[in-house]
Amino acid sequence: MITIYGIKNCDTMKKARAWLDAAGKPYRFHDYRAEGIDPGLLAGWAAQVGWEKLLNKAGTTFRALPVADKSGIDGAKALKLMAANPTLIKRPVLVAGEALLVGFKPELYAATLG
Repeated sequence: MITIYGIKNCDTMKKARAWLDAAGKPYRFHDYRAEGIDPGLLAGWAAQVGWEKLLNKAGTTFRALPVADKSGIDGAKALKLMAANPTLIKRPVLVAGEALLVGFKPELYAATLG
Protein backbone atom coordinates (compact mmCIF):
# COMPACT_ATOMS: atom_id res chain seq x y z
CA MET A 1 0.00 0.00 0.00
CA ILE A 2 1.22 3.47 -0.89
CA THR A 3 0.71 6.35 1.53
CA ILE A 4 1.49 9.89 0.49
CA TYR A 5 1.89 12.54 3.19
CA GLY A 6 1.45 16.26 2.69
CA ILE A 7 -1.00 19.11 2.47
CA LYS A 8 -4.00 19.11 0.13
CA ASN A 9 -3.43 22.50 -1.51
CA CYS A 10 0.34 22.21 -2.06
CA ASP A 11 1.22 22.40 -5.79
CA THR A 12 3.89 19.71 -5.50
CA MET A 13 1.40 17.44 -3.76
CA LYS A 14 -1.08 18.00 -6.59
CA LYS A 15 1.58 16.96 -9.14
CA ALA A 16 2.51 13.84 -7.16
CA ARG A 17 -1.10 12.79 -6.70
CA ALA A 18 -1.83 13.42 -10.39
CA TRP A 19 1.18 11.22 -11.28
CA LEU A 20 -0.08 8.43 -9.01
CA ASP A 21 -3.60 8.71 -10.48
CA ALA A 22 -2.31 8.67 -14.07
CA ALA A 23 -0.11 5.66 -13.29
CA GLY A 24 -3.08 3.82 -11.79
CA LYS A 25 -1.36 3.49 -8.41
CA PRO A 26 -3.85 3.35 -5.53
CA TYR A 27 -2.76 5.30 -2.48
CA ARG A 28 -3.89 6.72 0.82
CA PHE A 29 -3.45 10.48 1.29
CA HIS A 30 -2.47 11.65 4.77
CA ASP A 31 -3.09 15.38 5.22
CA TYR A 32 -0.80 16.87 7.87
CA ARG A 33 -3.21 19.70 8.54
CA ALA A 34 -6.15 17.37 9.22
CA GLU A 35 -4.33 14.39 10.76
CA GLY A 36 -1.05 15.75 12.13
CA ILE A 37 2.05 13.56 12.19
CA ASP A 38 3.08 10.84 14.61
CA PRO A 39 6.43 11.80 16.20
CA GLY A 40 7.56 8.15 16.13
CA LEU A 41 6.87 7.90 12.41
CA LEU A 42 8.72 11.16 11.82
CA ALA A 43 11.72 9.90 13.82
CA GLY A 44 11.73 6.72 11.73
CA TRP A 45 11.80 8.74 8.52
CA ALA A 46 14.65 10.86 9.86
CA ALA A 47 16.59 7.71 10.73
CA GLN A 48 16.05 6.45 7.18
CA VAL A 49 16.75 9.59 5.10
CA GLY A 50 18.15 12.14 7.58
CA TRP A 51 16.35 15.03 9.24
CA GLU A 52 18.08 17.48 6.90
CA LYS A 53 16.23 16.01 3.93
CA LEU A 54 12.88 16.21 5.75
CA LEU A 55 13.09 19.76 7.09
CA ASN A 56 11.76 22.31 4.60
CA LYS A 57 13.83 25.43 5.25
CA ALA A 58 12.62 27.10 2.04
CA GLY A 59 8.95 27.38 3.00
CA THR A 60 7.01 30.20 4.58
CA THR A 61 6.47 28.25 7.81
CA PHE A 62 10.23 28.03 8.44
CA ARG A 63 10.79 31.69 7.56
CA ALA A 64 8.04 32.68 10.02
CA LEU A 65 9.64 30.83 12.94
CA PRO A 66 11.28 32.88 15.69
CA VAL A 67 15.04 33.28 15.25
CA ALA A 68 15.64 31.15 18.36
CA ASP A 69 13.81 28.24 16.74
CA LYS A 70 15.75 28.56 13.48
CA SER A 71 19.20 28.76 15.04
CA GLY A 72 21.26 25.83 16.24
CA ILE A 73 19.07 23.19 14.64
CA ASP A 74 20.12 19.61 15.27
CA GLY A 75 18.21 16.38 14.77
CA ALA A 76 16.28 16.52 18.03
CA LYS A 77 15.30 20.17 17.57
CA ALA A 78 14.32 19.59 13.93
CA LEU A 79 12.07 16.64 14.86
CA LYS A 80 10.43 18.65 17.62
CA LEU A 81 9.79 21.57 15.23
CA MET A 82 8.39 19.29 12.50
CA ALA A 83 6.13 17.45 14.95
CA ALA A 84 4.75 20.77 16.23
CA ASN A 85 4.51 22.28 12.72
CA PRO A 86 4.01 19.49 10.14
CA THR A 87 4.07 22.07 7.33
CA LEU A 88 7.84 22.18 7.98
CA ILE A 89 8.12 18.67 6.51
CA LYS A 90 9.13 18.64 2.84
CA ARG A 91 6.33 17.47 0.59
CA PRO A 92 5.39 14.98 -0.41
CA VAL A 93 6.66 12.09 1.63
CA LEU A 94 5.71 8.85 -0.08
CA VAL A 95 5.89 5.49 1.67
CA ALA A 96 5.56 2.32 -0.38
CA GLY A 97 6.68 -0.80 1.46
CA GLU A 98 10.33 -0.21 2.41
CA ALA A 99 10.66 2.75 0.02
CA LEU A 100 10.61 6.29 1.38
CA LEU A 101 10.66 9.15 -1.13
CA VAL A 102 10.89 12.79 -0.06
CA GLY A 103 9.89 15.38 -2.64
CA PHE A 104 8.42 14.69 -6.07
CA LYS A 105 10.52 13.59 -8.99
CA PRO A 106 8.53 11.68 -11.64
CA GLU A 107 11.56 9.58 -12.66
CA LEU A 108 12.09 8.46 -9.05
CA TYR A 109 8.42 7.61 -8.65
CA ALA A 110 8.54 5.59 -11.88
CA ALA A 111 11.73 3.74 -10.86
CA THR A 112 10.40 2.98 -7.38
CA LEU A 113 6.76 2.21 -8.14
CA GLY A 114 7.12 0.73 -11.63
